[in-house]
Amino acid sequence: MTIIRTLCAATMLILTGCASARIEDYADNQPVFDIRDYTKGDVEAWGMFIDNDGKADPTFHVTLHGAWHGDHGTLGEHFVYNDGHTQDRVWTLTFIDDHHFTGTAADIVGTATGAQYGNAVQMNYVLTVPTKDGGSYDMSMNDWLYRMDDKTVINRNEMRKFGYKVGELVITFDKKQAETSQ
Repeated sequence: MTIIRTLCAATMLILTGCASARIEDYADNQPVFDIRDYTKGDVEAWGMFIDNDGKADPTFHVTLHGAWHGDHGTLGEHFVYNDGHTQDRVWTLTFIDDHHFTGTAADIVGTATGAQYGNAVQMNYVLTVPTKDGGSYDMSMNDWLYRMDDKTVINRNEMRKFGYKVGELVITFDKKQAETSQ
């Protein structure tokens, strides 16, 4: 009987430890992060892909430019990777209400869904990632962005294939850097 209770308690600890954060949990956090305001104009970012072995490669630099007309916006991203290749993506984002939005881009399968509360933004989408041999993989992306102050956002993105984690993206955005580099 004691073994069964111990196993039940251990199972409950494991299950509750696996609970994921909800975007609404950040509703009271400051500073408030409205992605429409933050991405208006130019932003600069630096990031890396970290595989399951802890290797950080590739690294990249991103310049972003956003334009908004009410609840509809575009966000252009220009990536330059450490091996010299470049990649461009243009998001089209539409807000449904003050907290929820959708997004599309050429390399996004279907429609991304997003939400923002307090200092956090969270997006889920499937990204088609090209491979060096000319193929591609569709990766499920769980994207969390946290506003640290009026200029800085930190992004952590978990990538999964067939339900298994294949790595993470870590990106730091700097609104101030983009404004002063013009």
